[in-house]
Amino acid sequence: MDRITVRGRRFVDPQGRERIFHGINFPMGKTDPPTLEEPFFARCKELGFNILRLGPCWSKLEPEPGQYDEACLRIIDDIFDLSAKYGIYVFLDMHQDLWSDFGVDVGDGAPAWATLDDGYGYTRPKAIWAEGYFWGRGVHRAFEHFWNNDPVYGQGLQDHFAALWQMLARRYGGHPAFFGFDFLNEPHPGLPGGRIFLALVAKLIGVMTVSSGVKRIQFLEDLLCEKNTGKALDILSPEVMRKAAHAAEGLTRRFDIEKYQPFIARMTKAVREVTPNGIVMLEHNYFSNIGIPFSASPPKGETQACYSPHGYDFLVDGPLYDYASSDRVGFIFGQAHNAQKRLNVPVLVGEWGSAGTLKDKACDYAWFRHMEFLMDFFDARGWSNTYWSYWHGLFSYNNFMAVLSRPYPVAVNGTLEKFQVRPSAKTCTLWYTPSPAPLDRPTEFFLPNGFEHVEAGGDAKIAMEGKVLQVITKSSKIVVQYN
Repeated sequence: MDRITVRGRRFVDPQGRERIFHGINFPMGKTDPPTLEEPFFARCKELGFNILRLGPCWSKLEPEPGQYDEACLRIIDDIFDLSAKYGIYVFLDMHQDLWSDFGVDVGDGAPAWATLDDGYGYTRPKAIWAEGYFWGRGVHRAFEHFWNNDPVYGQGLQDHFAALWQMLARRYGGHPAFFGFDFLNEPHPGLPGGRIFLALVAKLIGVMTVSSGVKRIQFLEDLLCEKNTGKALDILSPEVMRKAAHAAEGLTRRFDIEKYQPFIARMTKAVREVTPNGIVMLEHNYFSNIGIPFSASPPKGETQACYSPHGYDFLVDGPLYDYASSDRVGFIFGQAHNAQKRLNVPVLVGEWGSAGTLKDKACDYAWFRHMEFLMDFFDARGWSNTYWSYWHGLFSYNNFMAVLSRPYPVAVNGTLEKFQVRPSAKTCTLWYTPSPAPLDRPTEFFLPNGFEHVEAGGDAKIAMEGKVLQVITKSSKIVVQYN
């Protein structure tokens, strides 16, 4: 497999072609069994998924300080080997939600020995799983101890964590399928998280009660009427979200710069001591998932870094996700686009979507439209992505997979300017700046069902290999009529 590197805002292969990745998440700590068999990889290849965000948990990898679980690592070994067999890249995500399971199986992530909660523990949620992020004292304290690198068993928590990542880098850094390091899923600011949440809520209430543009009686009537619930929630517009995000931006900026950026530097130093391979993934903090600007930067001197934002509508974890707004989530990823411009790095969206809704309701066509909006947004900017998430049985939903698996440019012999899919016309169009030389390297498209016609200039050479269309041309625009 080609070793993928970063050049400006592009992922590139050794031939200098820009590469795009479409893939899926596999959170090992949330799935039983916590492994993947060969049919999964064969199906991924068939669907055009060429990257896997693999999420083991710290608690599974290091159940006791300095003692790594070889059985868990052998499962990861097998996943890497099968990925390479099918041409699928893997990046490691140290997954956590609510820091740890706190012994009550609510969250996941850190082992008990690395969970310093000052005796507060965790109370089971009453409405949504994420409540601990908002007002959970045990969750906040555990993160705070981690960001302060407070000692446990004679060593700072982050030092334990860096040693774990160094072990993983040594074990997988040379593997042909290895893509990069996602050091910590959705980092939470710790104690400031409570203040951030209160600032957001206060601003939202202020806008809804003071703004002259809000019809409060009509809002309450719509909210209480089931058939009008979606209409009522339109009050949470991108402009309202922007005002709320601004209210909390100072707190998150301080965390990003004073806590998260040094953490990324510490982890990067640890892995670079053992391998030059692998792209450092910059996730933004948990609250930037709703559009608060991201303020951290890659470590000084680190050229192999990308930005890996997550984004969901406000309603993702509740019973009202049928009313998810493309406008709202478009605002969230618009903020991520602003961050990309500042960072000047490629984007691989680490999480988007909601498998839970699909599980509960099989295939909801309203949800399909939301998915298509997001995929159009990513395509227009040349972004890679991994959908959240895989669970056993997901691939049997053929209507859903037909939406998620669609044409995209796998490799572009030049610099991608824009890509667009028009499902109603069954066409996809690539605009790009061709590489100055050589011109004999193909631009490649994944096409689930083949093609009818290609417009790429009179000199174009066209070939089909499996589900991949190869086009060699001097033209700066390629139009594919697909089946």
